[in-house]
Amino acid sequence: MTPPKKTEEGQDGQTVQPGDELAEALREASEAVGADGPANPSPSGGEGDSEPLQQALDELQDRFVRLQAEFDNFRRRSLKERQESSQYGHQNLVKDLLGSVDNLERAIAHSSEDANANMESVQQGVELVQRELLGALGKHGVKVIEPGEEAFDPAFHEAMGQVPNAALEPNSVVQVLQKGYMVNERMLRPARVLVARELTEDEAGNPAGSGETKN
Repeated sequence: MTPPKKTEEGQDGQTVQPGDELAEALREASEAVGADGPANPSPSGGEGDSEPLQQALDELQDRFVRLQAEFDNFRRRSLKERQESSQYGHQNLVKDLLGSVDNLERAIAHSSEDANANMESVQQGVELVQRELLGALGKHGVKVIEPGEEAFDPAFHEAMGQVPNAALEPNSVVQVLQKGYMVNERMLRPARVLVARELTEDEAGNPAGSGETKN
């Protein structure tokens, strides 16, 4: 008798399965335990002939119980690890961002206390916080997508409009309206851009009107 393969469904819909070695041992033990006893025992055999068989069966039963307990422990550990990963997997990122939050709070407090604060120093403080934030994100695989005058790529860019531009090749990025971000090789948000297009005859004859955006 082949036992059903035991799996456990976690909160995220994934299943926990035993390793191949444990699954094979569970199958063998289940087959032995599921047997009703020695098939067609020899009529000439006495009561003493069944003792070794019973002993072997008891050993298999004990092995099956221990393996089943081991699998249950493995299942519980796996579920607990997934739950902890879901709840606390981002704690390192949050910890790296706390320094930037502290500096931003200091800059706000300094500006509030000093009404005559130099705007240049305030700007420098804000730029420092921005660099710290980008550095913290970079430690966790976050990459900034800020295209220059390159060809429009729908895999990384989202076109928000077209701008007549004679200086660039058509379908080139003219302006970045919003930076994009990736984490490792996965897209988080594409960069929102304006794309160059060819000038019409009217625009070619009226350069002053060639800067209008056409959605």
